[in-house]
Amino acid sequence: MIALDVSLQREDFSLSLIASIPSTGITAVFGRSGAGKTSLINAISGLVTPDSGSIRIGSKVLFDSSAGVNLRPEQRRIGYVFQDARLFPHMSVAKNLNYGSKVSNSDKFNEVVSLLDIGGLLSRYPNDLSGGEKQRVAIGRALLSDPEILIMDEPTASLDKPRRQELISYLLRLAQTLHVPVIYVSHSLDEILQLADHMLLLEKGEVIANGSLHDVWGSLPMRPWLAAKEQSALVTAMVVGSHPVYAMTQLDLEGQPLWVTKVDENAGASVRLRIFANDISIAKTRSNDTSIRNVIPSVIQSIESATSLSSESGYCQLVLRVGNETLLANITQWALDELGLLEGQEVYAQLKGVSIARGDLAHDHRNN
Repeated sequence: MIALDVSLQREDFSLSLIASIPSTGITAVFGRSGAGKTSLINAISGLVTPDSGSIRIGSKVLFDSSAGVNLRPEQRRIGYVFQDARLFPHMSVAKNLNYGSKVSNSDKFNEVVSLLDIGGLLSRYPNDLSGGEKQRVAIGRALLSDPEILIMDEPTASLDKPRRQELISYLLRLAQTLHVPVIYVSHSLDEILQLADHMLLLEKGEVIANGSLHDVWGSLPMRPWLAAKEQSALVTAMVVGSHPVYAMTQLDLEGQPLWVTKVDENAGASVRLRIFANDISIAKTRSNDTSIRNVIPSVIQSIESATSLSSESGYCQLVLRVGNETLLANITQWALDELGLLEGQEVYAQLKGVSIARGDLAHDHRNN
């Protein structure tokens, strides 16, 4: 685990948080401008010194005010990728990549070059690279410094949409291939959906949510970030196989079959799904005469009023349990009353749409 206990006071800002995040996968740090995202990662990397507290990566102490420990940035083995690539303009790509390497390792160099697909850029200079190519080189340079952790501060912020999606594909490949934990600062919820495993949500220098992406995404602190039509739940399903006739793939969601547009994944692979609350209707009995392909038995865990959802009146939200997963459904108060729905009741969630949220598979599927 990465243990953070950071107190930092500035003239117009304070950061005060205690949190633990995983030392595996990608942890997204999210919040409004001024929430403390950059201050936090600068404290972890050693670019700023907290007033008090401690920072640990596993058993390694990076900072401990009570013990007088404050490792220099170069001692912390942290690779830092900034919003702008910050490559040396007078050096070729190859020399930029090797700049941070402590030991020459051709195998490691070739692995990183192949992973990021930058072999054709080695003799070129930064001024001849696109924004996406510069960032891939910057990531490669950070990886070749042999980091114990990689920090990325909005690396796609200056890229257009095609280059942004291209870089995200490389980041996913990196996360799946290399076992280096990543702390990823982003202002884009779409990016976080595709990349992150864990999420740390900051507001005014404090942690207001911290946990797996699935848990934080559906939590109350996330509500202000999502309009009623954008509210959704994240679930993980497993690929079962393809339909013998139609271009559809069957998934397994907690033992229930779920159909989506065909995906190029092998049986047993996990797929992250985003299911919008407005795309679920509720039935008390299963209908066999419907165009909707996905009808999932579920239990009403809780019922929340419209005032806790948005300014829209006349609506409420059901929190539904499907095994260990959670779905959200927005329905009218009229429907709630007419159906006599109660907490603990078994119902059928009729899914009109499912979005595949992670990586190159990301797309929407309407199944009615």
